[in-house]
Amino acid sequence: MDIVFIHDVDFWTTQDRDVLETRFRQAMDGAHKALVELREAGTIKAFGVGLNEADTSARFVRAGDFDCVLLAGRYTLLEQGALEDFLPLCEQKRVGVIIGGPLNSGILATGATDAARYNYIPAPAEVRARVARIAAVCARHNVELPAAALQFPLGHPAVTAIIPGAMNSGEVNGNVALFRKPLPPALWADLRAEGLLDPAAPVPRPNA
Repeated sequence: MDIVFIHDVDFWTTQDRDVLETRFRQAMDGAHKALVELREAGTIKAFGVGLNEADTSARFVRAGDFDCVLLAGRYTLLEQGALEDFLPLCEQKRVGVIIGGPLNSGILATGATDAARYNYIPAPAEVRARVARIAAVCARHNVELPAAALQFPLGHPAVTAIIPGAMNSGEVNGNVALFRKPLPPALWADLRAEGLLDPAAPVPRPNA
């Protein structure tokens, strides 16, 4: 197997700090040790954790010998909190980052509709309002919102891949087409100027 993940060992999933502590220790004392042995034996090529939180992801990276982290929804065009600690740590430790949910459960694909979803549930009003502002900037540059959302995470040097998810082959082909569309550098500048993009966030190079 290429990569094996320890999955959903985070507060977002457990909703209980005591349970999280127990599962963290179980993961590190059990699964992590077993996966190191499997990697050393050549049974797997790499292993990591798949989580919904940047802070818990950073905790695992500090505690173990992980090759990669699958971080869902926390480094996107909508939110860049992972820039503060997690992504610099991964750069320092040479841990590859895979961004799951770059469309934030759908709202960066659909835009701020009444039916838009964020974190797997109906999007709150404040999230819809922020997405509407991001979409307005994209529209001024004739850029489709999901094209900007799919391309943005890979501007960071620690990010090696994205997993946008798809229901069928048509959505896969659509994602590929959006990913290949050229985006003007002025788009990122305007998003920063309006306070919609962290000034420290690296952005994709033109035609990259």
